Order: sequence, then structure tokens, then C-alpha cells
Amino acid sequence: MLLSDTDLPFAETMVASLRDYPEWHRGRSRYGIWMIPIDCPRVLAHIDELTVQLADLLHPTRRQPHITLFVCGFEQERQIHDDDFTSAQLQQQQVDLGQLNLPPCTLQVGRPDSFASAAFLSVGDPQGHLQCWREALGISCTEVRQAAYVPHITLGLYRRSISAQLLRQRLVQLSVPDDLCLPVEQLQYATYSSNDMFGPLECRQQVPTDGGRSSRNAVPVLRPAGLDSTDKQR
Repeated sequence: MLLSDTDLPFAETMVASLRDYPEWHRGRSRYGIWMIPIDCPRVLAHIDELTVQLADLLHPTRRQPHITLFVCGFEQERQIHDDDFTSAQLQQQQVDLGQLNLPPCTLQVGRPDSFASAAFLSVGDPQGHLQCWREALGISCTEVRQAAYVPHITLGLYRRSISAQLLRQRLVQLSVPDDLCLPVEQLQYATYSSNDMFGPLECRQQVPTDGGRSSRNAVPVLRPAGLDSTDKQR
């Protein structure tokens, strides 16, 4: 449920607790997602500007900016729990993505919005590339998700409670550049430490959007940005 919905979907923001979640990870150490990395200087500058303006509301984090494309789950040798994810599934996902042979594309970065747990930038995809990629990733793997997919760039999780009405006023006042676009040149499979809510993403695989060959052991670009609230919960 989004703050931009006609009716206020939540009364106030949900404060994120900075702790380990053993009941979630059950001792499993790495959590995997497919994502779109954000390397565009103009988009990164806009994210930095907004996080500064919302710094009184958001937890600081070491997670780099990205768009979560598909939530895979915990890396495991074999599947025991419904949120386990194996290397065989990852390999098949790469094959399925490679068969699409899609050209590079551009996504539209929109206005700030919010879940109850996190502020974010909306993302538009008029050509439907995201859905196409998600369908390919879902052929061999059931996504870990409890809510409808909403493409977005997370600005941060909330560290204090604020009413939805006041939050909407704050977000409306934020400046939004015209025609802010994000070039997409590759998709990445990345993981993060499951006991560090704000830890960096480590890129493990890259798939160029032109259908080129994937590469392994890529070096992640680490910079502050928002934790994606859907990585853990959705």
C-alpha cells in the first residue's frame, strides 16, 4: 500500500528496529536478489539530495542504490525451506534471461512515495521490460514475495514515526527534476549478509541487457543509499 494511493493506506510510518532477525534467517547467511544497479550520476545525485532532506526520518545505511527486480531467497545447497535458493536455480535463471536478448533500455524515475516502512522513488517502465525480465526469472524459481511488485528505488527505512498526512506534506515539498531517466545496461544477481539490515550488496553475476554473456565475481560499487524494504519482507 502506497502513500500516493487516494486514501491514506497507513496511519503512520513503521519504525525499523536495528537488530538481527534470527527468526527470519534461521542461521542462513546470504540473501539473494536480482537487481538493477544505479550508476547514473544524475540519478545518484537526486537520491543523495532527497536522503539529506529526509535525514531526520530515515536510518542511514551502507546499501548502494538499486531497483530490486526479483527476490530469490537464502543461498543454500539444496532447498529445504520455501525461501531457499540454490545454485542450480540461479544457473537456470541466467539461461532464461540470456534467451530474451533484450536491448538496453531506459526507466523513468518519478516522484517520492512511501510504504509504511520506507520512503522511495517511484519507477516507470512504459515499455514493460521489468515484467518481461521478472517472468523469465520466475520460470525456474518462485519469488519470495508477500505483496504485489512495485518497482522503486528505496531512499531509506524509517527511524521515527510520523503521521501519513504529515509525511505526504513532506514528500510533496521535495523537488523533482524533469525527465529523470535511468539507463539500464545490465541486471545483477547480488547477495547481502542476512544479519546486517543495512549491509552492502555484493554482486555475484551480471547479465547485460543486450543478451551478452554474463560475468562472475564482479566487484560491487559500495556507496550509501537506501535499503530496499522488499528485499527482506516482500
